[in-house]
Order: sequence, then C-alpha cells, then structure tokens
Amino acid sequence: MDNAIRSSSGARITDETSVLELMEFTMAGDSFGINVAKVTEIMRYSPITPMTLSHPCIDGVFKPRGKLITVINLPRYMQLQESEDQSKDMFMLTNFDNVNAAFLVHTVEDMHKISWSNVEKPSSIVYGSNDSVITGTTKIGDKIITIIDFEKVLYDINPETGLQISEVQRMGERAQVTKPIVVVEDSVFLQRMLIEALEVAGYTNITSFDNGQDAWEYLIKCRSEAHANINPIEKYVSIIITDIEMPRMDGHHLTKLVKADDILTKVPVVVFSSLIDDAQKQLGDRLGVSAHLSKPQIGKLVSTLDEWIL
Repeated sequence: MDNAIRSSSGARITDETSVLELMEFTMAGDSFGINVAKVTEIMRYSPITPMTLSHPCIDGVFKPRGKLITVINLPRYMQLQESEDQSKDMFMLTNFDNVNAAFLVHTVEDMHKISWSNVEKPSSIVYGSNDSVITGTTKIGDKIITIIDFEKVLYDINPETGLQISEVQRMGERAQVTKPIVVVEDSVFLQRMLIEALEVAGYTNITSFDNGQDAWEYLIKCRSEAHANINPIEKYVSIIITDIEMPRMDGHHLTKLVKADDILTKVPVVVFSSLIDDAQKQLGDRLGVSAHLSKPQIGKLVSTLDEWIL
C-alpha cells in the first residue's frame, strides 16, 4: 500500500519531511547535537590566531584552504569544563544564517537519522524557559542528546547576525493589519524577536507556537471553526510562517499536512529558516511552500507578507 500523502498539486510526498540527520558531538563528557545540514566539514584542531577585543568565547581565527574562519569556543560559551589539552579538540565548520564559523568541541562522535517526532521540547525546569540555548532533546540508545540553538549562540556573540528590526523601521510608517498570522518557531529568543519585528511592521494579530505539532492541532481547530460557521479559512489564519527545524514536528512536515488538507491548502506557507539551499527549496516547492526566505532577512519577510495577504 502507498502510504505517501499527495500535495494539492498531486505530487507524491514521502516521509523525507520528518527525518532529522543529527551529528552527535561531546563537551565535558556530555552528548550534544547539531543538524548535519548546518555542518560543512569536520576538522582536527589547528593552530588559532587570537583576535584582540573580540568576544570572550571567540578563540580567534584560522585559515583552512585560504579561507579565514572565526573559531567559537563552544564549551566556554556553555560554561562547561574546557580541555586541558586543546590540541585534541575538534572543529565543526558550519554555514547557516549566511555566516561561516567553526565551533570548537571536544569530540565528534557519530551521525544519526531520527524522526523529528522523537525530539522533545526542552524541559523548562532543567533548562529554563527564557532565551534557552537548548531547542530539544532526544534519546539514542542509552544517551540523551541535547540539541543546541546555534543561531542563538551566534546572536549572543555577534548580534549583527540576528534579526534586525531596523530593517522594518526603515520601511517607514505602516498601517496596522489585523489579518491572523500563525508563526511557528522553536527558538524562544528568535520567536520573540520575530513577533516584535512583525508588530513594528503593523502585523498585530499573531498566534505563535514552538513546534509543528502544536501548530497543526491549532490549525485543525481553525479548520473546524471555519467549517462550522461557514466562514473562509482566511478569517482564522491568513498565512503561516514556519521554521524547518523544530521538535515534535518539523516545518516541512507541517507544510505537507497543510497542503494535503482540502481547506487549509488555501493558506500560504512561508518557510523562514537558516537552512535554505537548493535541496530545501526543491523539497518545499514539491510540498507547496509559497516562499522560501533565509534568516535573518526580516525585511524580505515583511515584504513577502505584504505581497501575499494585503
């Protein structure tokens, strides 16, 4: 039996939307994770040139194959024990949010393919609820792997890499728009900044969620209310803005469900993510994504909303 869902265009959609490829690494004996899509290379430790007047968590720079890369000491940022012999550490070279960086970690262990449904939201008791740098946890064998919000790490070290509300302010005075918007973003600090930026842009009717599963349950309620009251779905949700990486259900799987529904399929879905590349765009296009935008380009996001719902 073919269990794949088909999009509104008839394209066959498989479960590729619900799989996370997770790279496991360690610091101070504990296991952590990063989406493999953010990692460009793993390298053994290489001598670092210190930088004066830099952030305390920046060890300096090094130049693999002629390209200057900033090295961020992740154990120091996480307030964990650093190696006595740093020459045994590893570099994870990454590219996301249009930024290249190398994160120094103690070891790089393995890669795992898991379902996003097996990634749990972080406990507010353990990690706190305000601006946590942890976006999720998962269990693989007898190990608990903690998934780090690398966008927040970059923002804390260099705020220029994050959303810039000034981009919206430069658009000038704008009218208030009350059409309902659903925002799905697992990072506490990014969600808060995104909502603030949208409110500055005049979009004030925003409902937010930190994972695709909760957002989907809300959308089903919207669908039911629209059907019961014989109202257009746009009265309850006019557009969905979603990240890709999220615990419980990722943004692409959420899009798949929305576009497979006879009523919700009318709602535009905008993917706003640090992982926008050709492969992600192709997958999103097959799912029915209306627009793909790279973080932190908030000005382009506002312009896209203007185009789709004004």
